[in-house]
Amino acid sequence: MKVTLKVYRFNPETDKEPHYDTFNVEAEPTDRVLDCLNKIRWQQDTTLSFRMSCAHGICGSDGLTINSQSALACQKLVKDYDYTKKILIEPLRYFDVVKDLIVDFKPFFERIKSINPQETQSIAKDNIEKERNQTIKERSQFDDALKCILCGCCYGACPVMIGEDREFIGPAAILREQRYLFDSRIADAQERMQIMQKPHGVWGCKSYYKCTVVCPKNIKVTEAILKTKKKITQEQTK
Repeated sequence: MKVTLKVYRFNPETDKEPHYDTFNVEAEPTDRVLDCLNKIRWQQDTTLSFRMSCAHGICGSDGLTINSQSALACQKLVKDYDYTKKILIEPLRYFDVVKDLIVDFKPFFERIKSINPQETQSIAKDNIEKERNQTIKERSQFDDALKCILCGCCYGACPVMIGEDREFIGPAAILREQRYLFDSRIADAQERMQIMQKPHGVWGCKSYYKCTVVCPKNIKVTEAILKTKKKITQEQTK
């Protein structure tokens, strides 16, 4: 059957403004959106630019906006959309476009790095020379956060980042910080909580739950953010 994709295009070397190209490809309902994009690049337009790597939802490289919602192209099937109409393919929102569907992830990774204290010992000193024991219950406090593959889909879906506060640290960074704050082996929790309370930090989240909706690993991102807020509040009242 024929599937029509309406694809965002922008080449900063030749284009003054973005535009859209429409492609018709042969596809089955069980084909992935990524398969369709590859067919376009292999058979119709070799200049089409997008990221991909493992193609199995592990690396997080192919995050896109598909029919106005963030998703991994390798996880979404044609049948997940109304393929009797055009399927709209755009780059992740919030990020600057490098070319076509490729966006600049530098601000994303800068935010991930910014949550780490620069001059403190992360692991408790009395644990350095011996095994760092942790119970299953203690580990369960941050198990969900460990699933994050840093695909950026949550940033492309977050109303705060897109329209309210572009300097907001973002869901993925807070999720990463939650992973450390609830780790029983960490000795720099206070420093990390101070980082979270800086302008554009954890309190910038308005709990729209969009990050949770689009997360390709089904992480309860908003819940993790709320747990982080609660922990900070509890520490302040001690």
